[in-house]
Amino acid sequence: MSRPSGRRGAVRRRAAGVLGAVVVATLTACSPGADEAADAAGRGLTVLAAASLQSAFTELGEQFEAANPGTTVRLGFAGSADLVAQVQQGAPADVVATADDASMARLADDGLLAGPARPFAGNTMMIAVPAGNPAGIAAFEDLGRAGTAVVVCAPQVPCGAAAQRIQASTGVTLAPVSEEGSVAGVLGKVSTGQADAGVVYRTDVAAAGPAVQGIAIPEAVNATTTYPIAVLADSAEPALARAFADLVLGEAGRQVLRDAGFTAP
Repeated sequence: MSRPSGRRGAVRRRAAGVLGAVVVATLTACSPGADEAADAAGRGLTVLAAASLQSAFTELGEQFEAANPGTTVRLGFAGSADLVAQVQQGAPADVVATADDASMARLADDGLLAGPARPFAGNTMMIAVPAGNPAGIAAFEDLGRAGTAVVVCAPQVPCGAAAQRIQASTGVTLAPVSEEGSVAGVLGKVSTGQADAGVVYRTDVAAAGPAVQGIAIPEAVNATTTYPIAVLADSAEPALARAFADLVLGEAGRQVLRDAGFTAP
């Protein structure tokens, strides 16, 4: 494969050296909140976000960098339970966005937030199946059939808790072959054919492309989740952190989130 060239190639090569699902990009140009963060040239901002936000927050990170010359946004994506553990263990970060209120409440209870968390998006669940739907999954009830290989998120992860709520509302008990730490893990097993189906967010199916297909879950039995965002109390760049949160909460952020399939909180 040919090596990327120019600025985009440099960004990709730099990102490849970061552990985990951390995206680093550097762009330039001025933003909502940029007046407060005007002296931010050469500074960095670390944002920890739920795995289901990867596509939307990658775009918003690029917008923020373009609006704040010289600023680098480092984006780390993981399951919300992992994000909470990272912050509780002292991982250096400035902003956190989780996939549910309960995860964020744990950080608030520990005094790790600089102020109240604010809701910025909503999501619902969907069944993901491999392209072609070889197991013939048509409804949530089919996931309970004997011999169906189903993958879900672990119960302590918001997408796993949502799957449990759907089981309770439908009366269908799943026997998952694997419980993953994030929706990325579920999608990985589904897209590679290691599972017949998985329960993920609707936005994850949309972002996965042709590798997976989505099977709707009726609204009456579906589960919804609200995503909050907050600045961390130990942020080394509180002005930049507030400006990034304002971008996510503002019209530009809402548009990116809508385009990714998220709903209003």
